[in-house]
Amino acid sequence: MNEHALRDLLDLVRLGTLAPEAAAERLKNLPFEDLGFAKVDHHRMLRQGYAEVVFAKGKTPAQVAEIVRAMLRNKAARHNVLVTRADAKTFAAVWRVAKSAKFHELSGVITVERDRKISGKGTICVVSAGTSDIPVAEEALLTAQMMGNRVEHLYDVGVAGIHRLLEHRENLIRARVIVCVAGMEGALPSVVGGLVAVPVIAVPTSTGYGASFGGVAALLGMLNSCASNVTVVNIDNGFGAACVASCINRL
Repeated sequence: MNEHALRDLLDLVRLGTLAPEAAAERLKNLPFEDLGFAKVDHHRMLRQGYAEVVFAKGKTPAQVAEIVRAMLRNKAARHNVLVTRADAKTFAAVWRVAKSAKFHELSGVITVERDRKISGKGTICVVSAGTSDIPVAEEALLTAQMMGNRVEHLYDVGVAGIHRLLEHRENLIRARVIVCVAGMEGALPSVVGGLVAVPVIAVPTSTGYGASFGGVAALLGMLNSCASNVTVVNIDNGFGAACVASCINRL
């Protein structure tokens, strides 16, 4: 359910096209639907501007599929469905309830696209330092797209070959928000932040050798950035970065 769908529903009742009882039937699972093992938040789009997203890790394929089924049978709004941190077995279960589902294997994201409307005012640019950071960057890119944004990407433009980044400086300047994904020492967001006048959301990844401590070194480096327009999300959290970027892009 989103604000537009709610207004349409109320208009149908006002015009006599839809009986109040039928409208009540459509709304009966708001604000959430209790599946026993999960409470599906059908109200989230109305409250926050984007629908609930399913985090598949730790859930069985059957549980994820049932949550997706509940989202799809909610006729009050035809929002996109997004599942993160999924695998092939989870996708197989989701595909049985949503034949239009797509599995993006590199990022572990499952998408069911039902709404292509663009709600973001500008472009979100997703930047990755290295090829090894692309899975997290792709999670951010797909999340931003499914939340109604125009998205561009620049991959493998890290500080080891800074000329690769500078070649695309115009793309960075045109963006309204930048999501910058990097592992190792996590230096790239500071460089990008120094080139632009927009928010840079830094995503540390667990890419790196032993002393990177699974992304902690990159996280601390980003938190200590001297570029004042850089903010940081958790390690490997491309999804969270894209959510924040979407909120900014709607303002």
